[in-house]
Amino acid sequence: MRLKRFKTLWGHNGSLTDAVKQVKAADFDGIEAPVPNTPEEAEAFGRTLTENGLLWIQEVCTAGSYVPRRDASISDHLNDFEARLKLAETTGLVPEFVNVMGGCDAWPIEDSVRFFTEAQNIADRLNTPVSFETHRGRSFFSPWNTIAILDKVPHIDVTCDFSHWAVVCERLPHIEWESILRTAQQARHIHSRVGYDQGPQVPHPAAPEYAEALASHQACWEAVWQSQAERGLDYTSMTPEFGTDGYLHLLPFTQAPVADLWSVNRWIGEEELAHFDRWHSAAVKTSKIA
Repeated sequence: MRLKRFKTLWGHNGSLTDAVKQVKAADFDGIEAPVPNTPEEAEAFGRTLTENGLLWIQEVCTAGSYVPRRDASISDHLNDFEARLKLAETTGLVPEFVNVMGGCDAWPIEDSVRFFTEAQNIADRLNTPVSFETHRGRSFFSPWNTIAILDKVPHIDVTCDFSHWAVVCERLPHIEWESILRTAQQARHIHSRVGYDQGPQVPHPAAPEYAEALASHQACWEAVWQSQAERGLDYTSMTPEFGTDGYLHLLPFTQAPVADLWSVNRWIGEEELAHFDRWHSAAVKTSKIA
């Protein structure tokens, strides 16, 4: 099993050409991003990735942006989901899979189960692999909601962004270990952002004052890798996803960022490649995984 790494375009202020240069310089495998806004931009996006030999994870949010419209019905979410999956055709690319921020945190469990069941049916009909993200504001906003839903839809894939759970639960994610292990059983992808008990993003994961938070997330990521190896996956994937929009810490009055966003994402990408290699070597020796 190998690790594929993807650059998020969330918080990227330069051109697509700039992003491609960063991806290749960091030896990442591709880009995670939504379909661009116009057909012309989408076609250019697909052509650029193809010419540079890069993979693509499509990003989809149902019924709104990262936080859904509160008045949106299950049907609204499903219709939006299907329409956004079909948009991928405008790029001329076939995504590795689609990362989905879906559902609503305020729904009863049975409504979320209906949404994920029908969404997976849509994805199967369109022959499009999808993975549903653990995310605040969405059905998988907490470990307890997630487990209750996954027990009823054991056939769907999950993108694990445990930084959201850190702030929702106000404790580091490894403390909810049973929930981590259960979610790992259906995990496909990781968003490698490090949260802490009062926020979804530490100022810099290399800072010694956040070593405990980093170690907590790394333990959870290892649980995902172990499950994936036991399930026989050929590769695991990860998107370093430190971002802007209230996530990146800013100095008061000047609003100057405390760290360079791409430097942080590149650092965690390099750190996790080395971490994965260490974990994989040890796992091969002890359990003969591939």
